[in-house]
Amino acid sequence: MPRILLLPDEVASQVAAGEVIERPASVVKELVENSIDAGAGRIEVAIARGGASMIRVVDDGIGMDRDDALLSLERHATSKIRTGHDLAKIHTLGFRGEALPSIASVARFRMSTRPHSELEGTEIIVNGGKIESVRAAGDAPGTQIEVRSLFYNLPARRKFLRSENTEASHIQHQLLLQAIGHPGIGFVAIRDQTLLFQTPPAKALADRIRDLRGPELLEQLLEIEAFSTDGITVSGFIGKAGASRSTRAEQILFVNGRPVENITIQQGLREGYHTALMKGQYPVTFLFLEMDPESVDVNVHPAKREVRFREPDTVRNCVSETVRKTLETDRRRWTQAFQRPVEEPALHLPVIESTPVLIPTSEQFALRRDWAEFDSTLAASAPFPVAVQAAEKLETSAGAVPVTSAVPIATVEPVAPLEFKLLGILGKLYILMESADGLVLVDQHAAHERILFERLRTQMESEGVPTQRLLIPLTVSVTPKDYDWIATNAQTLEKMGFAMEPFGNYSTLKIDGIPPYFTTDDPSVAIRQLVDELRSMTSTTSRLRMGEDVIAKTVCRHAIKANDELHTSEVEKLLRDLMACELPYCCPHGRPTMIQIGYGELEKKFGRKV
Repeated sequence: MPRILLLPDEVASQVAAGEVIERPASVVKELVENSIDAGAGRIEVAIARGGASMIRVVDDGIGMDRDDALLSLERHATSKIRTGHDLAKIHTLGFRGEALPSIASVARFRMSTRPHSELEGTEIIVNGGKIESVRAAGDAPGTQIEVRSLFYNLPARRKFLRSENTEASHIQHQLLLQAIGHPGIGFVAIRDQTLLFQTPPAKALADRIRDLRGPELLEQLLEIEAFSTDGITVSGFIGKAGASRSTRAEQILFVNGRPVENITIQQGLREGYHTALMKGQYPVTFLFLEMDPESVDVNVHPAKREVRFREPDTVRNCVSETVRKTLETDRRRWTQAFQRPVEEPALHLPVIESTPVLIPTSEQFALRRDWAEFDSTLAASAPFPVAVQAAEKLETSAGAVPVTSAVPIATVEPVAPLEFKLLGILGKLYILMESADGLVLVDQHAAHERILFERLRTQMESEGVPTQRLLIPLTVSVTPKDYDWIATNAQTLEKMGFAMEPFGNYSTLKIDGIPPYFTTDDPSVAIRQLVDELRSMTSTTSRLRMGEDVIAKTVCRHAIKANDELHTSEVEKLLRDLMACELPYCCPHGRPTMIQIGYGELEKKFGRKV
């Protein structure tokens, strides 16, 4: 007797269904996507007991006649593709022709459908993949599908379902994704006869986000201005600096209207935000990418969650550049808020005259030195370690000054007053200002960190990263894949301060020099981490990215601290320099440098406004 046998159709259908239908949320996803492809203007989804007992999806789409309705239950029967060439240019959400037969093979299935041009429709009942009845029906135009007793004929699969609340939350997440991805369609979600949400068709994405997530979240988002490059158009909303979460759960990504999970896009987001987020935090995004369907492969996974790009670097660069440009609009908003005068003439503390200032203690000398003197010392025309050592030397030399002595520092030249009202400094740390929009608080330490960070990084970029030669070269074994990548990008690595070359075979490298910021505790691990990090960066990434943690720690030590008293002219120069930064609203560690409390929020606090 042969050992290899053909599986019965029933078993083969159940095996295939396991790839497409993982849980009740998979059923909802497939049915809602079919409704969207059918041109529905309203979709209603009702579930019972987390979807395991009942799922009903009703739409007002184009519907099907009897022949098409019967064919839709045959495996690989679809109206969305005709040839293999069509797989390379898919415009619809569904295309495999597997969803309906897979669902019908593992549940008690009922479908009622009617085209708008017909007076009667068709009702089909299927149990465990076997058609029980086909008859005329008089339901409204569109399609209604009921799925009951999911996995009733696969008790092992049914036992793996989670609690009702867990399965219901997955379904609700799928519905929210589809509702956000298609704001022009009205959605109704019902759980155990209780309305979860109901949202009418929206004219704009912002309206749909407000309806589903509330106005508070919308206020934390920045709308992406129309941005297109290399055939890719990016739109949607991204979170302002500081609007982040500890997981990627709030990174909502769409490619050609399809919700996806994709590491290339996630890397582009990380690159675009860069120091605008704290480590371990992820931005809130509602990001939409539109591109030629031939540039993206959606036929990667049966559940169609993953996509693959023909040119991932182009996509990553586009996303990164879009995020940077959008954050730049937020910077301009802050800058304009500071430059726009308040209704009353701005009040200014007295400006220090152009005379030497005497500092009585060595501690104050180290902390209260003039901005120009400090900046010129830190950004001296020297490579990275020299510039850092110069700053550290300045701090160390200050300790040699007797405590009782009075040390003159550089003169402070008077400058033009700012156009906002400077109210004062709270707790010797927070600068209080009045803008046209309300109250603004600036953390003087975080602000100075950002200023020094960008200046030192710019100076290092212009002069290059020095290479620290090793007395004894290191040999590191890497995988063939990493070896090939390093050989291809040798010129980039050299600019970053690495001196390495092949050694012996095609899996060993000899390292003669490294940049000053690179750790050599475990060279093999460090090199692999380097390659992984660089692979996730865009072509426009600063070659100093690997050393920015060191830069951030350095400027943190040398930035002004809490309890450092600043004169008005120093405060005004600090604010001007901050507004000239690329990312003025956060420090190099991702903490905010400033926050604004609008008049509306203040009026709510005092009960003047509901």
